[in-house]
Amino acid sequence: MIELQSIMAIHILETVTRLNRPLSEVFDFFSRAENLNKLTPPELEFKILTPLPINMQKGTQIDYKIKLSGIPFKWRTRITAYEPPYRFVDEQESGPYRIWHHEHQFEDKGDHVLMTDRVQFLSPGWFLEPIINKWFIEPRVKAIFEYRTQQLKNLF
Repeated sequence: MIELQSIMAIHILETVTRLNRPLSEVFDFFSRAENLNKLTPPELEFKILTPLPINMQKGTQIDYKIKLSGIPFKWRTRITAYEPPYRFVDEQESGPYRIWHHEHQFEDKGDHVLMTDRVQFLSPGWFLEPIINKWFIEPRVKAIFEYRTQQLKNLF
């Protein structure tokens, strides 16, 4: 399920994915930053710049390089909440968005895990932001998370 809504200019994308693996295995996968490469569409040319392995914990800063519509961007996020094995949050410190707050939640259902991605974001563009978001950013963010959902289903 992928849902996108806008609240006071902050856009919210939420996906819920059923993963047929134990909670410990699912969280372990997500706690390894290098696995982002497996979940990111190849056309973004995603690359982690921070030396691997990265010790995930509250306060960890991660630098990346990506291409959006062929334009290269450096992106820095910080882990602002880390509560294994149930939740963590990364927030953009610098990068292509005005705001990027990504919460990952993991709910143990016994024979499977429900993994929820909830992203709150604001596109660049000031007064043109609604137009830029509707025609360029929103479709791209949705496509990235659709790819991510499919990759997770393939991996798990």
